[in-house]
Amino acid sequence: VTDADGAPAREQIEAMPGVERLSVAAAVAEAQEAAALGLGGVLLFGIPAEKDELGSGAWDQEGAVQLAAGAIKRAVPELLVASDVCLCEYTDHGHCGVLREDGTVDNDATVELIARTAVSHARAGADLLAPSDMMDGRVGAIREALDEEGFTGTPILAYSAKFASAFYGPFRDAAGSTPAFGDRRGYQMDRANGREAVREALLDVQEGADMVMVKPALAYGDLISAVAAATGLPVAAYNVSGEYAMVKAAASAGSIDERAAVLEILTSLRRAGADTIISYHSKDAARWLAEQN
Repeated sequence: VTDADGAPAREQIEAMPGVERLSVAAAVAEAQEAAALGLGGVLLFGIPAEKDELGSGAWDQEGAVQLAAGAIKRAVPELLVASDVCLCEYTDHGHCGVLREDGTVDNDATVELIARTAVSHARAGADLLAPSDMMDGRVGAIREALDEEGFTGTPILAYSAKFASAFYGPFRDAAGSTPAFGDRRGYQMDRANGREAVREALLDVQEGADMVMVKPALAYGDLISAVAAATGLPVAAYNVSGEYAMVKAAASAGSIDERAAVLEILTSLRRAGADTIISYHSKDAARWLAEQN
């Protein structure tokens, strides 16, 4: 969702056919369509009119996510509205937090801003907060901040096992959040280290997470299963932009049957142990499943 003045209501994302940047009004229409299709909820990401060093647009009460969350809840109150809580879409350097002079991310300073952002989303009407920054201690800080502001019943979906992945490229282009220098391996996870993924999920549970996530999804089915078994909490799998783009490209080339491939992928994630699947295929999948019934 974007709040930029003069931005089109819908703007096609070149690397992700069928996915668009949306104005607040268009996001409401999209949410209404999602509800009509029987989807469980939507996950909001914001693109501010202006970016700065700290990512201050993230906690602006008149920001894109805040405005969209409130508008969607008024229009479709029964639809769950989740919000991504991070700074990367809002910083002019593209990293997920406050930078030190040496260019590394200051974990503790970032956590303060992440908690502030989470509270602003809850105030706006978001039902579920999903911190994706991968800073240490952010789940506990968010829980404490929410409780202090009276949002004791607002749950947290922690991006617990978020890997430094090659599959995020299309999203970063869409959100303008590609790091201006370096990469995110300092705070995202090593794809070879599955044991750490389970440890991180358990730490988030201890800090008060109500759900945990594995991201990306397609190459991490083993860790979806491991995290589900270790935590006992509902597990979300994020079928990310690069996974979506690969299917679209192969289908466009006539190499695969898109419908069959998508439903097979989503079934595999469910089989691995995902209770919730976040996917750019969701609307198509809902239509296809309805046709089967």
